[in-house]
Amino acid sequence: MVRAAAILAACVAASPAAACRLALLLALDVSSSVDPTEDQLQRGGLVSALTSPEVQAAFFAVDSPVALGVYEWSGRYNQEIVLDWTLIDSPAALLEAAETIAASKRSHNEFPTAMGHALAFGSEMLARGPRCLRQTIDMAGDGQNNEGFGPLLAYREFDFDEITVNGLVVNAAEFTSETMLIEFFREEVLHGPGAFMEVAQGFEDYERAMRRKLERELTPPVLSAVPSKKRNAG
Repeated sequence: MVRAAAILAACVAASPAAACRLALLLALDVSSSVDPTEDQLQRGGLVSALTSPEVQAAFFAVDSPVALGVYEWSGRYNQEIVLDWTLIDSPAALLEAAETIAASKRSHNEFPTAMGHALAFGSEMLARGPRCLRQTIDMAGDGQNNEGFGPLLAYREFDFDEITVNGLVVNAAEFTSETMLIEFFREEVLHGPGAFMEVAQGFEDYERAMRRKLERELTPPVLSAVPSKKRNAG
């Protein structure tokens, strides 16, 4: 995986015309509040969202490709890469990435929610990834930070200057009220210009929320030309 990431970075650096437009890093919550059934819904929902017609169309809306990575997180020392940096430059590459995620096994299931540490891990993974025009971390979670430093400290102590952090809030989690969780994501997790969140009403709704979020992140921005002012006739 490390060799593949090095080759990817070298190819991108050697061919500026083909430089990726977005480095997209998806962070999956595998803390103890996520039971085995919910984890299957999360993992399967991500695979289904990535391979949906709408998301595939967004991936390939323009020629410049997207670099995709996925990792799991829970406790302060518990982050594991599910999909190392992969250049999504064809439907076959996207399908292979989805198959890697589908075949993955949960790394941890007994640790708390250390979201600040998870974000720090994401920042470091982006730093060693390919050079892209934009960098985004998708932080999915069903609870607030309850171990180690939180997101706001992570943003102060790690390099997030060029990184946008979006959120996928999974509601109906045990011990967490809807209002408190959404407010936590809004106040402490979302980061950078244009950051936004999608809300899944339970893990059964994960696929729909992830699909909507990916469509929004992957669809190239529409740039409208500003009409020039006409000079007054002399």
